[in-house]
Formats: sequence, C-alpha cells, structure tokens
Amino acid sequence: MTINKESGCLAATSSGSSLDAAVALFHSLSDGTRLSIVRRLAEGEARVADLIGELGLAQSTVSAHVACLRDCGLVDGRPEGRQVFYSLARPELMDLLASAETLLAATGNAVALCPNYGTDIGDSRE
Repeated sequence: MTINKESGCLAATSSGSSLDAAVALFHSLSDGTRLSIVRRLAEGEARVADLIGELGLAQSTVSAHVACLRDCGLVDGRPEGRQVFYSLARPELMDLLASAETLLAATGNAVALCPNYGTDIGDSRE
C-alpha cells in the first residue's frame, strides 16, 4: 500500500492482496469531500469549476480529491477543449453506496457512535 501524501489517497500496490485493494477502495470513499463528489457525479458529469461552486471549496482541494478518485479508477475525465468533464467510471459504485445507505439505516447511529471511527454525533466527552 502506498499513500499519496498530497491527496491522502491510498492505493494498493501490485503485490498487495485483494484485501489491500478493498482497504484502498473504502479509504478512497472515507473522505467526506470525495464522497460528496461521487454523489454529485452520480447525477451526471461535472467540471471541477462546477464542483467548486456546489461544494464551496477551493479549486486546489476539489482538484486533489478528483485526482484521488481518478487515480483509484472511480472517476473518468472527458476532455472537451480546455475543460474536463468528470463522471463516475463504474456504475457499480452507486450500488455500493446504496448498500451502504441500507446498512446505515439498519444500524442506526451505531457506526456514527463507533469509538474508533465514529463522528462527534452525541459525543459528550470533552
């Protein structure tokens, strides 16, 4: 496994196991910005400029996250003149996200309250 220090994207090496590849896949989706980009691209292709406006983030931030998703094979770019239109590379990604939403609905706040990876929802420790 190698980590791209610029984007924080984790990539499996060619000598890694299929478990390493699964870890890399889930790591690529573990960032809220990347997940937001994937959800937006599920609606149709978009340019980085479109994503900047919709997400309210800096161009460099959005570009780094799109590059991570592209490097992981989850997003494709279609050049048109001086612009690049990004789209999801694999429709199966939406099946994965739909399954995740079903699992989250079934487990309620259990994942959000996980002491290792959960969010700050309901966190009264200060």
